[in-house]
Amino acid sequence: MIVAGVITASNRSFRGERADESGPAAADAVRGMGGEVRFQIVVPDDVDAISDAIREAVAQGCTLVLTSGGTGLSPTDVTPEATRAVIEREVPGIAEALRARSLQQTPHGMLSRAVAGTLGQSLIVNLPGSPRAVRESLEVLAPAIPHALELLAGGSGETTHARGRRP
Repeated sequence: MIVAGVITASNRSFRGERADESGPAAADAVRGMGGEVRFQIVVPDDVDAISDAIREAVAQGCTLVLTSGGTGLSPTDVTPEATRAVIEREVPGIAEALRARSLQQTPHGMLSRAVAGTLGQSLIVNLPGSPRAVRESLEVLAPAIPHALELLAGGSGETTHARGRRP
């Protein structure tokens, strides 16, 4: 079972100036995969705030931590730096796959600095800040999540490997 944490990094949403739509989109997608959202928070675009939220989600038992926002080129976009500060190993294939999907929609997809990695038995993935891009990214990611989480939990991956194969 997917136990997820959803972290939205947005100064404007944190200050209440704009509704957070990307976090709820991520949470809805997790629930659509049969998962549970155990932790959900909006934090400012701040390395320490984002890093602390990731650590807190993992401490609360989230095996999948999704961040939304803060992955671009703006001076306040610091989510990749915050993520790298806490992960133990990067999983570059996830970020590459998400950028490839984004590039199908817009040339701006190449500007994403999003990363993915692991912390203990948890998978942390940076997603874009728009609700539509969150949904599209999770469509790409969803088939690999059960296998990744099984491996992180120490399993062999055999129970999820066959399901992930293309016909």
